[in-house]
Amino acid sequence: MDFVIAASAAMGACVFTNPLEVLKTRMQLQGELKAKGQHAVHYRNVIHASYTIVKNDGVLALQKGLVPALWVQLFLNGMRLGIYRFAANNNLMHDKNGNLIFYKSAIIAGIGGTMGQILCSPFFLIKTHLQTQAVDSIAVGYQHHHQGTWGAAKTIFKKNGVKGLFQGVTASMPRGFVGSTSQLIGFDYSKQYLLQYDYFKDKKLLTAFLGSMVGGVAISFAMTPFDLIMTRLYNQPTDSHGNGILYKNYMDCVSKIYKTEGPSAFYKGVGPMYLRLGPHTVLCLVFWDSLNGLYCRFKKS
Repeated sequence: MDFVIAASAAMGACVFTNPLEVLKTRMQLQGELKAKGQHAVHYRNVIHASYTIVKNDGVLALQKGLVPALWVQLFLNGMRLGIYRFAANNNLMHDKNGNLIFYKSAIIAGIGGTMGQILCSPFFLIKTHLQTQAVDSIAVGYQHHHQGTWGAAKTIFKKNGVKGLFQGVTASMPRGFVGSTSQLIGFDYSKQYLLQYDYFKDKKLLTAFLGSMVGGVAISFAMTPFDLIMTRLYNQPTDSHGNGILYKNYMDCVSKIYKTEGPSAFYKGVGPMYLRLGPHTVLCLVFWDSLNGLYCRFKKS
């Protein structure tokens, strides 16, 4: 039941925040392996990117990749939030006074995030490919030209087999660990702090809302560099053996981005990243907290 509640909360939030994921992906791929001033700037900021995509690709383009994105949420957040809630319910990360033990909660959140990221990797790969696809005039990154979610899966599998579907999975693991840990630690410690005050003790929704805002800020800034590296490795073209053409491996990707685009490139897309993960974290964790509360009351009745 922990898995079902977590997955439902995350999928509900995804419907509202997927357009921001599209903007973030496009901005992360803009100017790939090119120095500043040596590439076309199709997307200047979040507002301009939204206008440009709608003008050239239509308003529905803002929901590109929604189907695989929902599958990502099912596996990623179902796993990581489910594991975290299971650990909390079985007192695996609290002391005898009910306070969080930092290293235990960080490890459990990180393990859950890593496992979830591995499980959802094929869908995250397809989502990235679909969200990148655009008309030639505003295209950034490599264009895969897939025909829908299952068409993409078939094309990738036919070319490179199971290995192709898990392209870039090793790059997703640091993202999963860092993202899950920063978000859930920020959320839970904020709630724990607020609940020290009598004002918040009977205001669970407000407490969850404020805690999730802190979690949203934490995950956005902690995870952006790891997310950008993963996006680049997921979206790069591959040869007939499934090996990347632009980047040999994780560290090669880091090195090439640093040398050609500069250190600031690792925070490309941080604006839409926060605008996406801020609301997504709030919606997801508030839904998650509320659904868990309802389920606990249902079990008692």
